[in-house]
Amino acid sequence: MARPVTLFTGQWADLTLDSVAQKAKSFGYDGLELACWGDHFEVDRALSEDGYCQSRWDILNKYGLKCMAISNHLVGQAVCDDPIDERHQGILPGRIWGDGKSEGVRERAAEELKNTARAAAKFGVKVVNGFSGSKIWHVLALFPPVPPKMIEEGYKDFATRFNPILDVFDQVGVKFALEVHPSEIAFDFWSTKRALEAVNNRPAFGINFDPSHLYWQMVDPVEFVYEYADRIYHMHVKESVRVLDGRNGILGSLLPFGDPHRGWDFVSPGRGGVPFERVFRALNAVGYQGPLSVEWEDNGMNREQGAPEAAALVRRLDLTPSGQAFEAAFTSKK
Repeated sequence: MARPVTLFTGQWADLTLDSVAQKAKSFGYDGLELACWGDHFEVDRALSEDGYCQSRWDILNKYGLKCMAISNHLVGQAVCDDPIDERHQGILPGRIWGDGKSEGVRERAAEELKNTARAAAKFGVKVVNGFSGSKIWHVLALFPPVPPKMIEEGYKDFATRFNPILDVFDQVGVKFALEVHPSEIAFDFWSTKRALEAVNNRPAFGINFDPSHLYWQMVDPVEFVYEYADRIYHMHVKESVRVLDGRNGILGSLLPFGDPHRGWDFVSPGRGGVPFERVFRALNAVGYQGPLSVEWEDNGMNREQGAPEAAALVRRLDLTPSGQAFEAAFTSKK
């Protein structure tokens, strides 16, 4: 049976939830993955206002849409990041930013993730996707020389900050799915393994699988699926392209997304290099039955064109596993 095809609303937060829902239905989606910014899903209101969660469902039901996950990436980024600076002020609600003092921002962000778990449970979904931030992302180049203890302290810091958050996720029966992504504590194959080990592989902590971030780093997303099969709690269908022409570098050269001189960029699903059919076959093999949620990003394409095209692509490539081996037809039975 084909998996639900949903649309992540994070890149549509300039529109009201009603408007996004109407568009998603017309584009051919089965549901929405609600972002916790814009007016799509507000954690504080979900916990404090009677009827708020039902108001979200009323809009979804109006268009016959499902919701199987909410996402709070922006707040999660501030939990472990060091330094905290103007970049965070630009993405955080004022009540989380506060006076901007670093440790206070981290602590308020952690409390907001705990509340996101509580809000998700109240709303009736079992997965919260998000980011973690990282104390050690800035040492990626390993120069000036980085003592191994510094890396170890980074993972310890992550565990210290995230275990209390995960305790709340356990209490309310919701799972946290970290999007493996540059600038997070887990950004590729091996850093994911180390992040899982840092929290003792507790079941509350898993993965929002996004192959686009693996592909541009030259990590095979199919191998990632097979290795971390039991930890994939959600999936983003997002696409990237590598343009390594001898001048463009894989680190992006500090150029903005959409610049033709970048060595990689995000593009609409099907217009880059992610092997989506192999990925979907691998997800079939490991038994993943969650949503395939399109996170649409492409600075060179109109989203009103790209989002329906992406939905159609996913439906075409998401194969229903066969109930029998094709060779079985070779054997005749009287």
